[in-house]
Amino acid sequence: MAITTVTKPWGKEILVAHTDRYALKDIHMKAGTRSSLQSHVRKHETILVVSGRIAVETGPNPTELTSRTYGPDESYTVEPGTVHRVTVLEDSRLIEASTPELDDLIRHADDFGRGSPGA
Repeated sequence: MAITTVTKPWGKEILVAHTDRYALKDIHMKAGTRSSLQSHVRKHETILVVSGRIAVETGPNPTELTSRTYGPDESYTVEPGTVHRVTVLEDSRLIEASTPELDDLIRHADDFGRGSPGA
């Protein structure tokens, strides 16, 4: 598989591996940006913070969120159905290991006006 780089409004994702069993991304995010407020139906992901600092909001729905800050060598897991968003406090590098459903994305809000894939 060829490594694929996708530019995002908040940085870039490098898709290192994508099989029928798992996906692995190397994610670079710019300070002062944040990801979509999103959830997944099937996708299960674990994220390792390699460098930088991020705040992760999670909850059962977009109006009931709690926030926690993560730094280098800390990780968190997002179960299917969990609403979540990353706010980048310092330029950050993250490694994401997940199930392979890369298009399983429901955007609840987005600073860049993007909708859900297929929407």
